Amino acid sequence: MNNIKMDFMPSDLQPILSANNVSGCIAIQADQSLEETAFLLDLAADYPFIYGVVGWIDLQSKELESYLEQYSSKNRLKGFRHIVQAETDPEFLIRSSFLSGINKLKKNGYTYDLLITHDQLPQAVAFAKLINDQPVVIDHLAKPDIINKKFKVWAAEIEKLSKFENFYCKISGLVTEADWKNWKIEDFEPYIEHVLNCFGTERIMFGSDWPVCNVAANYEQTVTILDTYVKKLSLNEQRNIWYQNAANFYHIKQ
Repeated sequence: MNNIKMDFMPSDLQPILSANNVSGCIAIQADQSLEETAFLLDLAADYPFIYGVVGWIDLQSKELESYLEQYSSKNRLKGFRHIVQAETDPEFLIRSSFLSGINKLKKNGYTYDLLITHDQLPQAVAFAKLINDQPVVIDHLAKPDIINKKFKVWAAEIEKLSKFENFYCKISGLVTEADWKNWKIEDFEPYIEHVLNCFGTERIMFGSDWPVCNVAANYEQTVTILDTYVKKLSLNEQRNIWYQNAANFYHIKQ
C-alpha cells in the first residue's frame, strides 16, 4: 500500500499510456469535493490526453441545478461519481434526494459512475429500477470477492443489473480484489466471462484503476489480464471494449 501513498500526476501517467499504445484516458474522482472536480478539470485543460473528467458533486444538494448550470461550459466534464462503497446506509442509493439528483444528470448531458462493493449489489438493483434511462457504468465489476473465490451471488446480481440497457460495466479493479501478491490471470476468468456474457461487447469498457492498481499490478499487467480474454473476439468487439464503448458512453469526440 505504501507505493500509492504519494502524489500521482499526469506527467507520471503519460509515458505509461504511450508504452501501452493508449492515446488518452478519463480522469475519475477520488475525493468527494468540488475542489477536486475543479482540480481535475484544470489538469484536463493542461494535458490534452485527458479526454474527460468524472468529477464529484453533491447530488442531494438543493443547489444541484445551479451547480450543474455552472458546469455547463466545461466540455471536458463528462459525468459524476459518488463513493457509495463507503456509505453505511443500506438504502443510500434509493434515498429520494439521491434519486432526484441522479435523474437530473442525463438532461444536463452527464453520465454516472456507480462505485459499489459486491454486497451492495441488491441495493444497486433497486436503484436501477427507480431511475430513468440515466447512463450508468458499474465500476470495478462491483468489486467481487475474488480473493475468496465468491462468485454465485455476485453473478446473479450482476445479471439482474445487466437487464437494464442504460447500465454498462467497467472491467477494472480486478487485481485489488484478489490476492495482491499471488494472483493469477486464471483467477479473473469467471468474472470477466460473466460480464461479457451478461453485458455483451457493446456495454463493457476497460478501466486501468491506475494508480490504485499499483498495490497489486502495474498498468501493463492490467492490460494483459483483459487482453487474455478479449483477444479471441473479433477486432470490432475488441475495439468496442478497449475504447469505443467508453468514447460513446462519455461522449468523447474522436
